[in-house]
Amino acid sequence: MKVTQTGLAGVLVLEPDVLGDSRGFFMETFQAARYAELGIPALQQNNLSRSVRGAVRGLHFQEPHGQGKLVQVVRGAIFDVAVDVRRGSPAFGRWVSAELTEDNRRQLWIPPGFAHGFAVLADVADILYQCTGLYVRAAEHSVRWDDPEIGIAWPALPGPPMLSAKDAAAPRLRDAQALPPYEPVS
Repeated sequence: MKVTQTGLAGVLVLEPDVLGDSRGFFMETFQAARYAELGIPALQQNNLSRSVRGAVRGLHFQEPHGQGKLVQVVRGAIFDVAVDVRRGSPAFGRWVSAELTEDNRRQLWIPPGFAHGFAVLADVADILYQCTGLYVRAAEHSVRWDDPEIGIAWPALPGPPMLSAKDAAAPRLRDAQALPPYEPVS
């Protein structure tokens, strides 16, 4: 497996080994011991979501009950983003991105304490999230996807982004109330 460090400590782009031939391919998407060596703990919950071209989801995080997320596209393509929202972090408000597609089969590891969001680049995208903790509705928070102080360079979309009402009303990072505390990640 190829592992690429990003500009944010702890956020990784993973490219699992793929065994393929004329019949198709096989790849291991998670193996506890191998991923633990990379600092990725055991995963407790899997989620699958489908979104259409032009949808923007995020930026989401949980506090308390932070979740690490191993994100992979099984159909389509997305522009995936992680933002450091840990209060007191030297990288507070910084972001990194990766294009995840069904063809490149990359994964993005986003540790707890980082907000996650994505824009859909294909007609349809099916996204698999493997999470280190359970979803807790009362702990879910959002930061505005287009916060100018974060300055994410989102790709061009076919029109205005399709947002949920919650994401459209999310506060800017500087106004967010429930940010996780800074804890260094390895």
